[in-house]
Amino acid sequence: MHTGSIGWIKAAILVALSGSLLVSANPEFDPQDFPKHHVVCPAVKRIPNNEAIKISLSYVNINPKANQTLLMIHGWPGLWSTWARQIEEFKSSYHLIIPDLRGFGESTHPGDVRASNTMGDLAGDLTCILKDAHVSSAICVGHDWGAQLCYESARMRPDIFTAVVGAVVPYIPSAGEFVPVNALTGAFPKLTYQLYFDSKTDAATAELDRDIRRSIRSTLRSVDSPPPADFLTSPDSFLGAWSDVKTIPPVPFLSSKEEDYMVQQYRKQGFKYTFEFYTTEDRNGSWALAQIQGNFSVPQPVLAIYPTGDPVANWSAAAELLHSQTFTPNAEVETLGGAHWVHIENPKKFNKIVRKWLEKLDAQKIDSLEDRAEDEL
Repeated sequence: MHTGSIGWIKAAILVALSGSLLVSANPEFDPQDFPKHHVVCPAVKRIPNNEAIKISLSYVNINPKANQTLLMIHGWPGLWSTWARQIEEFKSSYHLIIPDLRGFGESTHPGDVRASNTMGDLAGDLTCILKDAHVSSAICVGHDWGAQLCYESARMRPDIFTAVVGAVVPYIPSAGEFVPVNALTGAFPKLTYQLYFDSKTDAATAELDRDIRRSIRSTLRSVDSPPPADFLTSPDSFLGAWSDVKTIPPVPFLSSKEEDYMVQQYRKQGFKYTFEFYTTEDRNGSWALAQIQGNFSVPQPVLAIYPTGDPVANWSAAAELLHSQTFTPNAEVETLGGAHWVHIENPKKFNKIVRKWLEKLDAQKIDSLEDRAEDEL
């Protein structure tokens, strides 16, 4: 065979390989490709009469034969699908369980948004899902309110939750007196929207349900495509800061399929029951439960990742004010460029940080087993 033919074949192989690499490295994530599992779990409807009921929770279950499970918990207004970039990164190495929390997407709700959704209730949902998936222990990976739920679940059930990755929001310990949100808005004015969700829940529901796509686009913004400066600062409106913008640009870090999926999923129940994180009764109930239990620390390994450009708050500074590090003694802290949705906005660096930390955990576990074996010998 002459060299010209060899050169042509080499070129053809390189083109074919490069094309296949491009396809495999950049497939468009389609949430519709992932089947949902559903499990019926116990719940309590506290208002009006502490009624014991059942709710149905949905979750995605990927690579169940893997040795280690990552339980990925979304925040507000997220869904399981907002972990898409982490699913792509970790689906071959880990068992992934990614639920929609109660009141989100296809997961139903007790019907009482005020008082039936403490961190204890939500942690119970997670353990119910893990039991249904035949999982006895997991590393909890959370974003936004999902991070706080991971911390609280690890605090309450260290037998199940062996480590925590908390993205954006630091651990908020319940030590000390209960602090209402209105005591925080002076230092953190962009928490004012939480007063609206709490005190005017029906009005907030009507406002956000009126145009679900606009509501989602208003919130899922990036450093390069930020919201208006006064967004989140009104106690009377969530979308008012966008009133001069006729059409909010698409979510900058989601494909059109992903955005369409979020809109379709939020149309199932609307936003009302997603406000469970913000009501005074639920927040006070979570605090009171921790007081009864009497432990406020999370001793498990923790990876806290704070974005450097979140318009909501400087979370590194917030962590210092909250003394988060004191109550998470085995925490490692990383900062990363990005706004509130840093795990989607800056996924490569986010995933690299998480993978490195997970691999270190695995290595420490192996070392511990080897030391134990030597001691037994």
